[in-house]
Amino acid sequence: MRGRAIAWWLAALFVLPLAMPLALQTKRRALRLAPAAGPIQGVAGSEWRGEPLRLLLVGESTVAGVGVSCQQQALAGCLAQELAARCRRPVHWRACGENGITAVEACERLLPQGLAEPADLVLLVFGVNDTTHLTPLARWEASLTCLVDRFSAEGAQVMLSAVPPLQHFSALPWLLRGVLGARAALLDECVRRVAEPRGATHCPMALMFSPDFLAVDGYHPSALGYRLWAQGLAETIMPSAG
Repeated sequence: MRGRAIAWWLAALFVLPLAMPLALQTKRRALRLAPAAGPIQGVAGSEWRGEPLRLLLVGESTVAGVGVSCQQQALAGCLAQELAARCRRPVHWRACGENGITAVEACERLLPQGLAEPADLVLLVFGVNDTTHLTPLARWEASLTCLVDRFSAEGAQVMLSAVPPLQHFSALPWLLRGVLGARAALLDECVRRVAEPRGATHCPMALMFSPDFLAVDGYHPSALGYRLWAQGLAETIMPSAG
């Protein structure tokens, strides 16, 4: 892992003269979409009887629902619907997300919100901003550890989503896609290392990527992207019988 991290920095420094102007240009031209409108909590599967499963999502812009118009189309709403259908019970979901936030910042700003109400299942969704901000791997790992430990101490089952594949983000020029995609893979290795010894679950992204999975900004998921992402997460959390 250390060797791969050093190799990444050497490669990044080599392409820095080209990558830096591209990054600044991309930031200036980026289409900025608002978070999803509407309530940040709700109930899916209200037609089912039984004690509701309390689902909490904590994370960056994808938890805030950037890319779609309402939270029912975003990751929280889609995942709640998938889980309700699988377990045949209501799912009470909450979304604690902030556009642009890193895992380090989430320990200060989102953790208190998440702990304000009990949850049975917590999904942590981070990585894009920590990739683009070049968060040191040790700091990234420490922040995830803090989040996992705090929610686990409250009795929640903790899941960690894989770091999204920045190499497929069409808003990024090809050089940045390569550099940041490799960086995202390093961060995702840390996610696995945090999850396994703590009884948490790493949820990989097994999608065969397609351009229509992205919103018009080429950076955030579309309604289809969120729905397919939620289906993959639900399969990891609650595998189909047989």
